[in-house]
Amino acid sequence: MTQIRSIIIEETINILKDKGVDQQTIASIGDETAFLRDTDMDSLDLATLIVCLEMRLEYDPFCQGFKTFNTLGELVDLYAPGHVKTNNQPIA
Repeated sequence: MTQIRSIIIEETINILKDKGVDQQTIASIGDETAFLRDTDMDSLDLATLIVCLEMRLEYDPFCQGFKTFNTLGELVDLYAPGHVKTNNQPIA
């Protein structure tokens, strides 16, 4: 799951850098980071993040309906090993 966490953090940082977010906020990104409370991300940024993750991880945890998440750690859990990729292969 460390690789999944790294990818989610990387994509989150890319979005924050594009928005011009300060380095202190970027450096503080972790499992307890609440996207809408602790960063300058908005709902469009979250949608962008989910699309980027679907493309990179070949998995959409929302394909069966919306699942609630607030923090980076909760999003990592949605991409946990054992879920099925969009090509019907299990995530390793």
